[in-house]
Amino acid sequence: VQLVESGGDSVQSGGALRLSCAVSGYTYNTYCMGWFRQAPGKEREGVASIDSYGVTNYAVSVKGRFTISQENAKNMMYLQLNSLKPEDTAMYYCAAARASWCPLLKTLYTDWGQGTQVTVSS
Repeated sequence: VQLVESGGDSVQSGGALRLSCAVSGYTYNTYCMGWFRQAPGKEREGVASIDSYGVTNYAVSVKGRFTISQENAKNMMYLQLNSLKPEDTAMYYCAAARASWCPLLKTLYTDWGQGTQVTVSS
């Protein structure tokens, strides 16, 4: 399994970005895909998840601002980040798990990408 993130950048507060995650080698019919982030000196935290049926789950801090989606035909997952705030600054990781219930728990996810940096300036 290989997960490769892209799309991170430096933006000003209020700006938007779209992160992409290219997935290869994952053939399970039932799965969870998620986005996590880790700021310097902080624990990795869950941002959003989506299951094989398209059911989504968001952290309270990003609900209404971020949107997770997937494009199965292209083996891609996305995270649209709108109304960005300086506290959204972090390394963002995509992750995958073979599960039918997709909480934002990092211990559930067994496969991880290398991350893409998002920096939001005030």
